[in-house]
Amino acid sequence: MDPATIIGVLIAFGALVGMITLEGSSVTAILLPPPMILVFGATIAVGIAGSTIKDTLHAFKSLPRAFTGKPPKPAESIDAVVALAEKARREGLLALEEDAAATKDPFLREALQNIADGVDGDELRVLLDDAIETKIKGDRTAAGFFQSLGGYAPTVGIIGTVVSLTHVLENLSDPSALGPMIASAFVATLWGLLSANFLWLPLGARLNRLSDLEVDRMTLIMEGVLAVQSGSQPTLLRERLTALVPAHHRNGRDKPGKGGSGPMKSAA
Repeated sequence: MDPATIIGVLIAFGALVGMITLEGSSVTAILLPPPMILVFGATIAVGIAGSTIKDTLHAFKSLPRAFTGKPPKPAESIDAVVALAEKARREGLLALEEDAAATKDPFLREALQNIADGVDGDELRVLLDDAIETKIKGDRTAAGFFQSLGGYAPTVGIIGTVVSLTHVLENLSDPSALGPMIASAFVATLWGLLSANFLWLPLGARLNRLSDLEVDRMTLIMEGVLAVQSGSQPTLLRERLTALVPAHHRNGRDKPGKGGSGPMKSAA
């Protein structure tokens, strides 16, 4: 698991608590149920209203991945594809059917099975490209939902503040209560901005980033298996695939001879 989201959110809220404490106030001053109920409840509600039920369910099912998602390791994908290339040169493409049955990665399984079945390289590329495009659409739907919440939340917070200020104007006859009431009114705006910038927008960005990394992995596998199908030499294939990976994602395993000996057992 990559803890970036958890660490970032905790530090952000920690900085907020630190500011409140240093100013001599109390965290309880902003933990007011009415504005929080409005901001979180109405924001999610209008997000649902602007989407579809299926898209909303898909977005919330994807939410745990923002916290527990593990970025794929390109080095493992390269090792697996190179091992397949070595096997194909020794035993032929039909032997890859065994690896298709052994792997738990559905994308790699589909690619290997089609190679073993003798599907033409151009047709296989179209098929794999379509699978990648479908993956992108699904991931963008989930990330877009949370990004839309980040757009709605500040405005919903302002609505809460306006409603509270209306209540303040109804009680101008009691000057001693105006200060606390006005302070409470602005808590709604605070939670609108906080939820947008500390939660919804980072969650959407995180899901987008994980999707980009997964799509990069799938593209790496696609290029690799197509090269295997065309009879690419394993060492040259490793160098070619390594060149497709940014240096900071290579994990120091970009040299020949450091690879594994079999296909990936699961999707990254």
